Amino acid sequence: MAAVQERAERYRMLTAARERFLAGDDRVRGVRPEVATSWYRCREQYHVDPGLDRAPPASAPDESSAEHTLEHEIVFAHLAAAATSIATEADSVGGVVSVTDGAGRILIVQGDKDTLRRARDSNMAPWSCWSEWATGTNGMGTALEAPGPVLISGPEHWCAGFEAWTCAGVAVRDPVTDDPVAVLDVSTWRHTLPPQAAGWLSKAVSGSRAILHERARDSGAELAAAFAKEGARSGQALAAVDASGKVVIADEDASLLLGVPARVPALDPAVRWHPALDLRRLARHATTQARLDSGWVGSTQIATGLTTATRRLTLRPVFLAHEPIGALTVFGSEDGDPAEDEAPEHAMSPPARIVGVSGERMVLLHVPEVRFAEADGNGVWLVTDDGRLQGAVRGIDKLEEELAGSDFLRVHRRFLVNLSCVREVDRGERGELVLIMDGPARESVPVSRRNVPAVRRALGI
Repeated sequence: MAAVQERAERYRMLTAARERFLAGDDRVRGVRPEVATSWYRCREQYHVDPGLDRAPPASAPDESSAEHTLEHEIVFAHLAAAATSIATEADSVGGVVSVTDGAGRILIVQGDKDTLRRARDSNMAPWSCWSEWATGTNGMGTALEAPGPVLISGPEHWCAGFEAWTCAGVAVRDPVTDDPVAVLDVSTWRHTLPPQAAGWLSKAVSGSRAILHERARDSGAELAAAFAKEGARSGQALAAVDASGKVVIADEDASLLLGVPARVPALDPAVRWHPALDLRRLARHATTQARLDSGWVGSTQIATGLTTATRRLTLRPVFLAHEPIGALTVFGSEDGDPAEDEAPEHAMSPPARIVGVSGERMVLLHVPEVRFAEADGNGVWLVTDDGRLQGAVRGIDKLEEELAGSDFLRVHRRFLVNLSCVREVDRGERGELVLIMDGPARESVPVSRRNVPAVRRALGI
């Protein structure tokens, strides 16, 4: 009886918290941080109607988005087999198991027949869309946004029409780009999930992650082979970068420009080199264009950081099984069509707020309030006058993308610094550059060797 009363009280508390948040109150208490930050995305970014009681049908991919690749189809098939096994185990609680693609579009759903009928009422059916931007906080959509498994139950759903569901989801991500490929989700109607549900999901997705990791190593080997072939005839500074802009291998001249070791191949995606130049947008642009036109070659101007002058850079896509996996970057070459960064479109404005988490509180910080951000694995810590807060964003790379165009600069693999909060520039014990930050603690932030030119240029020193 006490447990029932406790659940009822929590249900009322969550419902009241969501109603206050819908009315504009940011002081969310008693709500798990991952749920509170999802609500914030639904309200501020996605503008999801909280009155939805059915997921919308999935839209067809536009011409610029990739269709499912061969390895993605293999992952879907692997997860579909796992879903059948989980559905059998979850039959005692009337569970249904879904597999979505990286856009939150359901590919299959199977399980208890009575629960499936309930699921159809909410359009939990193939080719409906359960991403957060379409359907709000839910197990499938929030897993696409979260660094790990998520559990959403009752009034934690953004849309009141889904409150009867309890769902747990986990995403499978591309080991190179970190983009979501698929989600595996188990859901119940007016039942709690069994404790072993997390184990079911973890075991099921581990095989899919292994498939993608092996493919990523193959892509590294293919990029290194393309580099060797091109290097024999190029005579210009040359590097091979993957689809996320990380360096797989570079020759001596390119290594100086990129701040990476020369001719040291990094085939495994976990150990590839982060270049001093930000090549992420160019690499993604090259991959997108190569999917549309396999013969595409792009060219742009890029500042190397070693001088005030820019250098010409040509991007030549590299393919594995007809799928673009990265590009050869040739410095000094002027072949190809203008690439995206040569005449960039108006950049998106950086966000007015950064979401931090302190215990069960969600803290909305104005961007200038954050002195710097520090990576902690896939997590991020925000350093402010009020102390260290856990960032709601997944990974410091993602935060850097969101803050593009602001005063923030990446100065180290682990640190993103608000330049307006730099008080002093010093030297460390081994001669490395160190930034001393404003604030009572006067924190010291190291600058990596490869980022020194960009920091000097940004601070005018």
